[in-house]
Order: sequence, then structure tokens, then C-alpha cells
Amino acid sequence: MALLTKTLASLALGAAVAQAQLWDKVIQTSYGPVEGFEYFNQSTLDKYFDGAESNVAAFLGIPFAADTGYQNRWKAPQPREPWTKTLKATDFGPACPNPRASGISEDCLSLNIWTNAKTAAAGLPVMVWNQGSDETSNQEWWYGGGMALKDVILITFNRRDDAFGYLATPELNEEGYKLTGHKTSGNYGILDQLEVLKWVQKNIAKFGGDPDRVTLAGQSFGSSQVYHAVNSPLFTGYFQGGISQSGIRYPYDTMLAGLATSYVEMSTAISNSASYIKAHNVSTIAEMRNLSMESLLVGSDDRVTNSSIWWVTALSAGYPLIFKPVLDNYVLPSKYIDTLINGPANDVPLVTGNTRDESGASTNTDYTVEEYEYYCGLKYGNLSSTYFELYPAQNNDTIASQAWNAAACDLSLVGSWAYATEWYKSATSDFYTYYWTHAPPSQDQGAFHQSEIMYALGALYANSERYAFTEIDFEIQEKMVSYWANFAKTLNPNKGGSYNGSGSLARWSPNSADGTQVVMELGDQFKNVPIAKPKRVKFMMDYFHQQVPY
Repeated sequence: MALLTKTLASLALGAAVAQAQLWDKVIQTSYGPVEGFEYFNQSTLDKYFDGAESNVAAFLGIPFAADTGYQNRWKAPQPREPWTKTLKATDFGPACPNPRASGISEDCLSLNIWTNAKTAAAGLPVMVWNQGSDETSNQEWWYGGGMALKDVILITFNRRDDAFGYLATPELNEEGYKLTGHKTSGNYGILDQLEVLKWVQKNIAKFGGDPDRVTLAGQSFGSSQVYHAVNSPLFTGYFQGGISQSGIRYPYDTMLAGLATSYVEMSTAISNSASYIKAHNVSTIAEMRNLSMESLLVGSDDRVTNSSIWWVTALSAGYPLIFKPVLDNYVLPSKYIDTLINGPANDVPLVTGNTRDESGASTNTDYTVEEYEYYCGLKYGNLSSTYFELYPAQNNDTIASQAWNAAACDLSLVGSWAYATEWYKSATSDFYTYYWTHAPPSQDQGAFHQSEIMYALGALYANSERYAFTEIDFEIQEKMVSYWANFAKTLNPNKGGSYNGSGSLARWSPNSADGTQVVMELGDQFKNVPIAKPKRVKFMMDYFHQQVPY
């Protein structure tokens, strides 16, 4: 077995259990043979999973496409050269280019599989996970052993981000036209996800999976990947449901411009790309394809800093990335508002939601009354007087900060609810929304952005050195991972028989076309709760409908 990461090394077991499993079998994929390893040792199972029996095999670092460097840059994923010698799939592949990461390479398109199948004939559902921007698939938050124990195969993968994934130019549009009949460029990171789904169709049955039961899931920028798949005809037939964590927002929401679910118009993408190319002292894509990866990292993750345009989202979510998905009328066929009105390309059941302390809400918000009134006055304009009646500062800095957080939470909740309500006007599949409220221990950021992931994927076992989890955390995890696993199995978080805790799972009701103003709270409690006070809901909707939709 090749050298594993510290966490995985502590999970691997030397002696095989005398039962059917896949870890000691060579599996022939469409590119070549691979062999995985037994993932859990008994002490890990005893400590974190009540001594559960496990057949979980992991297969790490399986290439699903060719090296993306040099002449393969800014192209859809290219076929991999097949191999004949068995690949020992015991190490994660290198991360895709990222200025802040180590161990990066342009030969980075690899995937990882956790499967609890005893045989290839198991027919288990599959969940394909998308991480956030500039993240790698080798991250304990989305290690897949816990989900696999729920009899859902989890797949994580690396994809291109920043300029490596979203450069768009007239030259590249012409290349795209020759290949597709569309002047398309700038969405190579999205096409990486599509290539994974194509790989799943060809190969997952050999790992005990059902290629006709695939759920796409992701968080933050990964949630946008799910959303783009829902909206794109290119993805039709490759997945049956989607989970978009910190994801889908109302097209009228001003936050969209800076959040990970945003996109840019082709003209903007071309302008941004031209500046990036010029900064590298070349003028053509051919020349760019001859530059080193190291030189291309410079400026690859730049952000928009024009405060006169982006100050609202900068205050709440940071300045937006320059290089992001491009509205090219092919991979991304239409604006969010048009897709919402006309119906998605893929009418599949969806889950989306937010965490309590994200998108402007935070445990360390520290605005004075003057700052609060100034920024909120600018943001809400002619609606400001109503806003301050609903979210008063009461001439107190602490209350002002609490009011800021309350408004940020309400905006996210109302935005998800409004999208779900509108969804039913053009789509028929169920739409579920949630609100995550639990703060993991050993930190002071509250229920922060991405804090729900390790609970939803059953990965507390892999994060126990970072967080001092208690019995309550594991009880919450059992409920969360059961909802997610049930959805992968039945496209309904309430059905699937995944829950092994005491009592029963609280029923998570889907949103409804009649606009019932509820959301499923997950975390500190599990029940349907009002999204906000009715007057605040009306205010947020009035505010939304004064905006230009995205």
C-alpha cells in the first residue's frame, strides 16, 4: 500500500475480514485496472460507529481524464492514455492549480471512491461531491467512509478553478465553435464535472454502484456546480437529484453578484481574460499554452475590487472572483431568472439551504450604530425607513450588530424560499430547503459557512482531531447523514431506511407552490420553522423586486 495521508493511515486496516469485499479485487475501468484498500480499522468503527460492520473500500486518485497542462489547457477534458499495470489507488491525486495550495499539478483530474458494496452487483446509489473553490478532494470534511456505511457510494474529484477553469477569449470561442457549433469558452471546470459523470456511467457498476441513481451534491462554489448541471441540457440523463449546500438563491438577490453561485456575461469574461493574458506579456492562446503553470498562477485567482459596484457583497461575502462560470449559451444556456421562469433543463428533486452564520451573518459582527445605519441605508435605499423599523439598532452597538445578522439570515432564508416557491411554476420535482444552526465545538465562528458538511457526509470520524465532538454532535450527524443518504436512495430525505438513531427522523416537508413560509431547521433542532416574521418576509420580497434579476 502506498503512503497514505495521516488521517487515512489511521483508518486503514492491515488484516482482511473474511467476507466478500471489493478492496482486494482488481477492477477494470475504462482506462485501466485499479485496486483499492480496506478503509476502516475496527478501532475506528468501535469508536465512531458503534462497532458497525464495514465492507468499505476506498479507491483514491483514479484519473478520469488527461493532463490539462500546456496543449490541453482551456479545453474540455481530454481522453486519458489507457494503462495496463494495475493502479494501486491508495493515494489522493495532486490538487489542481491554486496559488495557495501545495502539491499542485495540471495533471490533476482524478476522482476518489468510497463504496460499501460487497460485490459489483450491489447496485448502490451514488453521490458525486463538489467541493468549494480552490479546494481539493483530499479534505477530511468530505472523506466518504461515513456516507459509504449508509450504503451510498461517495465520489469526490478534483476540477479546474480560477483562470485555469474559466478563461474565455474570442480565440477559445472559435475553438469551441469548431467542436460544438457554439461559440463557447470559459466553463472548463464545469465540463470537468460532466466528465466525472460520464466516467460514472461507464464504470461505477463495477464498484457496486447504480449508474441510474446518481445524486450531484456540493457546497459553496461546489453548490453552483450542482445548480449549473440542473440548468444545462449537457447534463441531461447523467444525474437524478441535486443537493446544493449554501447554494441556490433567488435571481433578484443582490448577494448573487459576489457569491459562489454567480456567473459572468461573456463580454465581461473576455475583458477579464484579456487583462490576464496581457499581464503575462503574450497575446494569443497558443502562447499562453506554452507558459509554465507557475507563471500562470500569478493573477489566476484575482478578485473584483471596484467598491462602487461590489461594496454590498464585499461587506457580506468578500470580493467576488474574476474568473468564474460564463454565460455562454451552451454550457450555461440562460440567465437564472430565465431558467426559473421557463423551467430547468433537468427537472429533478433538489435540496438547498444556508447556514446561520454565513452570507453576512457572523458571530464576530462588530458594527457601530453609525456604521450599521450608514451601510444599511445605502443598501436598502428608499426602503430604509421600513428596514430600520423592522431591524432597529435602538442606539446600541450590540443590538445594531444583532440586527445586521438577523437581516442577513432573513435575506438568505427568504431568498431560498422565494426560489422554491417560484420553482413550482415551471417544474414538477420536489424542492427542499433547510437552515443549519449547529455550531461545531472547539471554535468561535458559530454555524459557519461549510460547518454542516462533515455532519451531512458522516465525516466526524475524520475531523475528531480538530473538533472536540460530543455525543450530541454524533446524534446530529446521524440525522444529517441519514437525510442525505435517504435523498440519494429515494430522492426524498424522509425515505430510505438510513437512520439508526433513537426515535425517528423528523419529517422534512418539501416547499410548496402555495408559498407556505417554512424551512427545515437542521442542527440544534430538527423541525419545520417559519422562515422569518411575515412583515420581514414582505420587506425582503419588496427589496428583491426592486433589483435587476440575475
